[in-house]
Amino acid sequence: MSTVATGHGTKAAKIKITREDLLGTERRWRRFGEPTPAGGSLNEDGTPDYGLFGPGSVAWEVLLHPATVVFLNAAQSAVQTKGYNPINAGLRDRDPMARKAREGTLNMLDVFDRLSRNSGMHAPMWLGDTKTAQLMAKHLHAIHKKVVGDVIDIARPELGGYAASEPRDAMWAALTEMHPMLRVYEAFAFRDGKKPHRLSPEQRDQFIAESAAYMRLVGAPEEDIPASMDELGALYEKYADLFEPSQTVNLAPGTGDDWFKLVMHTVKQNFHISHLRAVIPYMLQTTVVELPVMGALPAKMRHSMGLSPRKSKRAARAAKLFLPIAWLMQQGPYERYILRRMWGPDSIRLLESARRLHEQTLAQRAISQLAGSPTHTSAPVA
Repeated sequence: MSTVATGHGTKAAKIKITREDLLGTERRWRRFGEPTPAGGSLNEDGTPDYGLFGPGSVAWEVLLHPATVVFLNAAQSAVQTKGYNPINAGLRDRDPMARKAREGTLNMLDVFDRLSRNSGMHAPMWLGDTKTAQLMAKHLHAIHKKVVGDVIDIARPELGGYAASEPRDAMWAALTEMHPMLRVYEAFAFRDGKKPHRLSPEQRDQFIAESAAYMRLVGAPEEDIPASMDELGALYEKYADLFEPSQTVNLAPGTGDDWFKLVMHTVKQNFHISHLRAVIPYMLQTTVVELPVMGALPAKMRHSMGLSPRKSKRAARAAKLFLPIAWLMQQGPYERYILRRMWGPDSIRLLESARRLHEQTLAQRAISQLAGSPTHTSAPVA
């Protein structure tokens, strides 16, 4: 499959997207050979290397649920493209998708491919052993070194610039993955024979405390890393100016082009009927679920994303009304559909391995609690 590079605003050669193009191979997500799952290697002391979180952690309890698998991409993408302005500015100026749009060569497979790498390239850091997590973090850090710019928002020069690999923006890239992960789990995960519900305050704090390992992996500033929900809330307040809603952050410095409108225009311009193969799963991960997913997020985040008070309330209601569909979407057939297209074969293997370990650890913990004895396991205890 190939495209013909053209100038800005001109048409690229029409391409056909096959099913094989859509599914891709491990190469779409893999960077350093097959990733080693958590527990698949040993530490120097001979204990299993469970990576950042491990079985029995609240982080895995949240991450491994089918609802998280299905809705994380939508939540992460919404927050990162509409909430935290430095990330949106980086996409606008440096992302290959925006560059191809300016060249006139962008097509639907490029857009789909970009979205599908979100979770699939992060799963090795969340579900792999320490070396696997470190290698992927190193790769992403090197890629993000190129994502640097002097202007976040042309209408607010006082915000300064952005640098995706530097501590502040690296930290928020990670937090805008982990916090939405928690929120979609609490909003949509049917579990324990109950409708979706919040974790206890202690479990929520534990989730944030465990996320610190991921913050450190990506190079977050130590003094900012939150250890509780209250500390996370304070961090949002500290960086509130970077979350202010903006009508101009999409406008490229120098040209004033709206990068997102240019992307949409170029994709339509280069459309071929076969592109529906990519449009359908892309829409299922974005537009179709966007309103209820935004309703699962905090009200302040919905404000950052530009929702009016009226639309914010409508989103919160939509999240509740969406529950029957959310239940269907987290069942096996649909989860497998999303996993193969949006996470990839390596992530499926990592996920299956982690689920086995997590279930075994929770079962051992339950037996120990019934017996009234301490839990004897090398896995972390939530």
